[in-house]
Amino acid sequence: MHTATTRPVWGRPVTARQSRRSSSGRRRTAPVAALLTAALTLGSCALFSDSEESDAEDGMQEGSDPGAGPGEREPEEADGPLADFYAQELEWVECGTMECTTFEVPADYDDPGGARLEIAAARLLADGESPLVVNPGGPGGSGIEMAEAAADMFTEDLIEAYDIIGVDPRGVGQSSAIDCVDDADLDQLRAAGYQEGPEGETAAAEDIELIVQGCQERSVDLLPYVDTISAARDMEVLRVLLEVPELDYLGYSYGTYLGAHYAELFPERVGRFVLDGGMDPSLERHEVAHDQALGFESAMTAYIEDCLAWTECPLAGDLDTAFEQIRALLDEAEAAPLPTGDGDRVLTRELAYSGIIGPLYNQGDWPVLTESLELALNGDGSYLLFVADLFAGREEDGSYRDNQTEANWAINCLDRPVTGDPGDWDQRAEAMIDAAPTFGPALAYGEELCAQWPADSEGTQGEITAAGAAPILVVGTTGDPATPYHWSESLAQQLESGVLLTYDGEGHGAYGRSNSCVNERVDDFLIRGEIPEDGLVC
Repeated sequence: MHTATTRPVWGRPVTARQSRRSSSGRRRTAPVAALLTAALTLGSCALFSDSEESDAEDGMQEGSDPGAGPGEREPEEADGPLADFYAQELEWVECGTMECTTFEVPADYDDPGGARLEIAAARLLADGESPLVVNPGGPGGSGIEMAEAAADMFTEDLIEAYDIIGVDPRGVGQSSAIDCVDDADLDQLRAAGYQEGPEGETAAAEDIELIVQGCQERSVDLLPYVDTISAARDMEVLRVLLEVPELDYLGYSYGTYLGAHYAELFPERVGRFVLDGGMDPSLERHEVAHDQALGFESAMTAYIEDCLAWTECPLAGDLDTAFEQIRALLDEAEAAPLPTGDGDRVLTRELAYSGIIGPLYNQGDWPVLTESLELALNGDGSYLLFVADLFAGREEDGSYRDNQTEANWAINCLDRPVTGDPGDWDQRAEAMIDAAPTFGPALAYGEELCAQWPADSEGTQGEITAAGAAPILVVGTTGDPATPYHWSESLAQQLESGVLLTYDGEGHGAYGRSNSCVNERVDDFLIRGEIPEDGLVC
């Protein structure tokens, strides 16, 4: 599944100066909570539902050849500063239904003789020998988990044609992984909210310090090196070790950002690339958050309109009235958190945001949101908490199955530098909340945590052209809340060889969960190299 948790897509705020509007007026809110809520944004995962229409035609064309066959290593690979890394041999061992391996990469590509990191990968074997590397998004999503869930995410044709190879990027999952806080602290951070005033500012500052000090104590040697460009260079090491002259790749959401950077760095090594739910690499951190707030506001509009058409919708009245009910519920959860029946855990405003945002990723999960809201509007926060925990990777015993939240903090804070000062952040927050009064408060102030991050960001924003690369298929969904459609349009336009395929529908990401039109075009491209018409709408 694709990543999801309550964290905002690119970094989460921190400083104790957040202002947010509610029915009771203006107040400062939580930088940490905003960071966590936004983190949900770059994943692409269904809660319980399979694809709405994964009915691509069965059977690969006889004699088709997805991707290129084995190739010899180039002289620079054999003799250059990375020769030791390119000379590794992958040793695959059985791990459940898949085969797993690890390989080493330099922590710092400017100093390949220094510290090394371990990258974990797994493959689901097919009848053919061609590898397809996949990434689910995040940042912080596990490619290994995605490969394991391939039968629920991809068509049978694709799984039969390719060895599906999932990689946990540096900092993530089974690779050399970021670790900042223990499970109990993460519970507290996910639920935290901070009122205006000295007590709230002190509490927020303490939580930020908890994260920063924890990351320094547990991951200080790794923090500076989990940026996306380094992860893209790790993909090139993997390509060499797989002994293929070109890399075939399927990335969702943040995975499109990773894939685009690989294409920019190694355009001649681009094979069949599909970037689904495109990120616009030219946007700054606050622009990402602003667009996402509008995206979730729009997705909630679509959900409410659908819900109100049914007799059992827990919302009432017209669209505006229903939105007021949602915002009133959030305010109530802040003033008096709802009981959940899970020990002393209650549903706070921040957890309620997570539980609401999660089902908006997939139209097939809207019934889950309806049931959750019905219970919450009657004073029971149990199902919204359940959904929030599901997206955060929290198990019933209180443990977290992976480090997606901490990896999300670390990668986002390195990739997109903080711009402006607290005054600028206040102005941006005002504009975001005015434009998206429901979700703006959850996604504002994304600069604050990263402003105090213990590793400096060297990332820069700019267009990616990948000049000289083979055709790259960008898939965009018109109602995508997390990676708004105009991002895919922009990415396809920036890429010199970009081809845009549009799914006219709701939800995050399209291939494997939308309809046969999308699935067939993506399969034709990946399996048979057939490029769809640029601008085709499914």
